Amino acid sequence: MNFSDTGLSDLLLRNVAAVGYEKPTEIQQKAIPLVLEGKDITGCAPTGTGKTAAFVLPVLQQLMHGEYTTSTRRRVRCLMLAPTRELAQQNAEAVDTYGAGTGIRALAAYGGVHIAGQQKRLRQGVDIVIATPGRLLDLLKRRSLSLSDCKILVLDEADRMYDMGFIHDVRRIIRQTPLKRQTLLFSATMPEAIWSLIQEVQVEPQRIEIGFTGRPAETVEQHFYSVPKQAKLDLLVHCMKQEVADKTLIFARTKRGADAINLKLQQRGIRTGLIHGDRTQDQRRKALARFRQERVDVLVATDIAARGIDFEGISHVINYDVPEFAEDYIHRIGRTGRADASGVAVTFVSDDEQRHFRRIRNLTGKQTMLLEYPHFTHPVIEAAKAKTAAQSRFKRRYRRPVPRFF
Repeated sequence: MNFSDTGLSDLLLRNVAAVGYEKPTEIQQKAIPLVLEGKDITGCAPTGTGKTAAFVLPVLQQLMHGEYTTSTRRRVRCLMLAPTRELAQQNAEAVDTYGAGTGIRALAAYGGVHIAGQQKRLRQGVDIVIATPGRLLDLLKRRSLSLSDCKILVLDEADRMYDMGFIHDVRRIIRQTPLKRQTLLFSATMPEAIWSLIQEVQVEPQRIEIGFTGRPAETVEQHFYSVPKQAKLDLLVHCMKQEVADKTLIFARTKRGADAINLKLQQRGIRTGLIHGDRTQDQRRKALARFRQERVDVLVATDIAARGIDFEGISHVINYDVPEFAEDYIHRIGRTGRADASGVAVTFVSDDEQRHFRRIRNLTGKQTMLLEYPHFTHPVIEAAKAKTAAQSRFKRRYRRPVPRFF
């Protein structure tokens, strides 16, 4: 199947070809025709399978032609909600790229930047708003935009909105859109909590499920290593020296942990970038740009960026901390091994993270072994081994004889 078979216009087909896409992915083959028919869609597919284009392309087509081209042009006719700034930016870039020459205007609205510039753009008129829930509610409160003409609603990574506590904000936003609308929901994972939202906001949705969404792409090679928490930083430096990596993405659970990792690597002469919630939007934008341009070799991030980083050529993902939610592990390592490319995912597991490791193993259905990183020694590890050996010798020497019963 080619893109020409999906029903897209000649202009969109030219834009797709200019990007270098030859054939639609499976999620695109199934979703694009249904979206063009005006159906509500619930799409679930692993990361890196082209979900963004699966909804952006048909949305652009509908805004260019059909029932949505009305006198309300330059009023918001499509709303795309995303949980993070990075994902909102990524979707906005996709709209600009695929929609080149269509005349459709889009605005990415998110926090961390001054709201006045976004208000000015809205007064000039936009067709699509791609927003995070918090900033959108702020704009609605200021009456800077109206959703009364919104005909298409897209919820991108709705499960992450649940995890980040945005779901009540999402419901408040949805109530301000017309009842008669097309609602598209796409995600890489679909936990049970999402199904109640689907029943609330969609009408007879067409469900599209590609592969087993709790399982990473087969092109990603996964490794789990047991390591004491005190030895993680030294193991990370050792790992960076051992692995032949083009681009490496390192995930930490906390902002403080990300800062410590960034400082340690810089002290060892490794070029790094850093993004987390306490960084300004300009700092985050520059870090991502330097990583994309290969001016840094490593990007250190918290989970806030797990769904907003879509770069080609990421060879390694290192989970410095095991994520609490197993679904986040899927999203993290989905940054590598994209579009059938190969990738490596390395996860450090300390004693207090064993339960998180078991959740990941249960979700992926893979009986992964927890190993020691080869050729790595550390005083903490050696002390633990010596203590274990001493305890073993003590038990053998003073163990009680087994009583015999006749």
